[in-house]
Amino acid sequence: MARLRRIAHTHRLALMKTATYYVMHVTVAMAVAYAVTGSWLAALTLSLLEPTVQAVAYFFHERAWARVARRPAAEAPPHALAAAQP
Repeated sequence: MARLRRIAHTHRLALMKTATYYVMHVTVAMAVAYAVTGSWLAALTLSLLEPTVQAVAYFFHERAWARVARRPAAEAPPHALAAAQP
């Protein structure tokens, strides 16, 4: 449990971004699913399933990009260095 608290504290901003993105995504998904199906039950089911999986994926996507951003230029792939030069 202490490890989860440490992870939550360390990655607080990424988790907050993930949570707000999740709420926005569920709202949009529910509106679209209702417009397509005309059923609130189907809309609720679809809108909770897909964004839940997407939110978890987004958190790890953010962590991967944060790791890339912390990488020193010497460790960057050669094509990244070539693109950065004028």
